[in-house]
Formats: sequence, C-alpha cells, structure tokens
Amino acid sequence: MLILTACAQPSSPKVAAASTSEAVVATSVLPSWQDTAAKKSIVDFVARVTQAGSPDYVPPAERIAVFDNDGTLWLEQPAYVQLVFTLQRIHELAPQHPEWKTEEPFRSVLAGDMKGVAATGETGVAKLLAATHTGMSTSDFRATVHDWMSKAQDPRFKRSYTQLVYQPMLEVLQYMRANGFKTYIVSGGGVEFIRDYSERVYGVPPEHVIGSTAKYKYSFVGGVPTLTRLAQIDNVDDGPGKPASIEHVIGRRPIAAFGNSDGDIQMLEWTTAGPGARLGVIVHHTDAEREYAYDRTSKMGKLDKGLDEAPAKGWVVVDMKQDWKTVFPNATQ
Repeated sequence: MLILTACAQPSSPKVAAASTSEAVVATSVLPSWQDTAAKKSIVDFVARVTQAGSPDYVPPAERIAVFDNDGTLWLEQPAYVQLVFTLQRIHELAPQHPEWKTEEPFRSVLAGDMKGVAATGETGVAKLLAATHTGMSTSDFRATVHDWMSKAQDPRFKRSYTQLVYQPMLEVLQYMRANGFKTYIVSGGGVEFIRDYSERVYGVPPEHVIGSTAKYKYSFVGGVPTLTRLAQIDNVDDGPGKPASIEHVIGRRPIAAFGNSDGDIQMLEWTTAGPGARLGVIVHHTDAEREYAYDRTSKMGKLDKGLDEAPAKGWVVVDMKQDWKTVFPNATQ
C-alpha cells in the first residue's frame, strides 16, 4: 500500500466538431474548469470517441476511464487520508493496549513522533496496519471506516474528508459517464477503505474500485459465513501493479487514465499505448493557497518522472492553479 512508502520514506490531432457527436455538449460542460487547453483536450477527446462514423469512434462497451484516487480525486496532503485513519485508530485503541506505551512504532504514534514512526520502516507500518485493519470481518472494517469518515475532519480546511474532493474531477467523472464511459478508481490505497465512500462521493460503485488488498480467511463465526481480514498483504496496487490489476479485474485496456504522481506512470503508459484515440491526464498540484503546491520532492504524491515524460508521451498536465476555477465543492456531502 502507499501507506507503507508514506511512513517510510505528441500534440493532439484535430478533433471532429462536438455538434455532430454523441457527446453531451453544453455551455455548462466542466463548469469548474477554466477554458484552457486542459479542458479542451478532455472535451475534444470525448467528442472524438463518441462521434458515430468517426475513425476514432469507440463503442460504449470499450469506453473505460480509470482514475487514481489520492491526489487525483481528493487531497493527499499533508498525509494520505487512510494514513490519518490508521494513526487515529491507534490512539482510539491505545487504552486496550497498555504495552503500546513502550513498544514501537506505537510509542512514537502516541507521542506524535512521525520521525520515530518513519524510522521503524515498513516493518513498523505493517504493525500499525495489522493493529487497525486486520483481525475483523470485512463488514466490521467497513463499518469502522464509515463511522470514522462521518466524524473526521481535515485540520487545515475544517471539513470532512469527503468534502475535500476535487469539484473539477467530479465533473469529469460525471461528464464521462454521461457519454457512455464506465469509470473505475485504480488506487494504491486500500480497496475496502475506498469502497466505503466511493459511490456516495464519486458515483463509482464498489465493484468499480480497484486497490491494494489484504488476504482474507473464510470461516464460520457464530454459525455465519465470514470473511476475516488477515495481516498479510495480497496485492499492492501501485506503479506496475496498476496495469496488472486493471487487466485482472476489468479485462479491457482503458482508453483514458487520470493520475497525479509517479505511481500512476505505468497506468498512464498502459492506457495511452493502446491503439486508437487515447487520453492521459496528470493533475499537477500548483495551488498552495487553495490546496497545496508540490511535485518533485514530495513524500506524498511525488511527481518527478511523470512531469518529464508527459510532453513526449502526449499526456495532458493539468495546472491546478491555472486550469481550475475552484478546487473543492461548496456544498456539503
């Protein structure tokens, strides 16, 4: 999972006129986007692949768009939301575990010493995940996440995390679905964590969420068939793991991919290397006032190689500060 690394350390071709396309077109399309090249690239791509008779036409069954989650659909600074959940759960569970006062990495978490947590490396983070994510049924874990999500707030913005989704990206999800696309989330985060809120926040049903997974144990508990989360990681859905998971779960190569970090490069490569019209988009965090500005040196959502490779590979780089009229929704969710 990305939590493990977080705590350790060609020009577009001419497009057919949208007026002759199946594409949903109106003056209100992507209203939170400035009328810049980034918005035009997305709208033009959708027009190309939905215009019947176009050489770039793609049948609805093959219109698949994949989206990273952290930093692409919602904020990931100053820490991944699932990491915040993990650390807060340690504090909640601490009264039941007096031994944590002297045992690492729990001691460092309880003392607020993130450098101490980082010093324990992947082994320490694995202990944190085991203590907060495992030994319970999948339904109990989902309920725990749901309860936490209903109460937790980001300390800077004083809003719930499900309100700190990117309004322009919500519009892209809706726009693509309105034009016959199936939208999937492909994240390095835990799949069950994301599935709790994906449908009510993004309109993406849980079966369209692909993420890092734990191993399960099937057994009868109180006479009821139960899946229990184990401490072992089954799949890390990041980097090269993303195209592998896409093939395993979806079975079709997407024609559009949206990411924001170097962990999304392979997903973007896999998507845009296919035949026909393709769209690769990188959200570049450049707005320190309305959100955060970070890229090449960030521990969360590092974007270095992706920035360098985007021009040659024809990927659209969205400048958050210049291309988005607004960042977060005004209405509560």
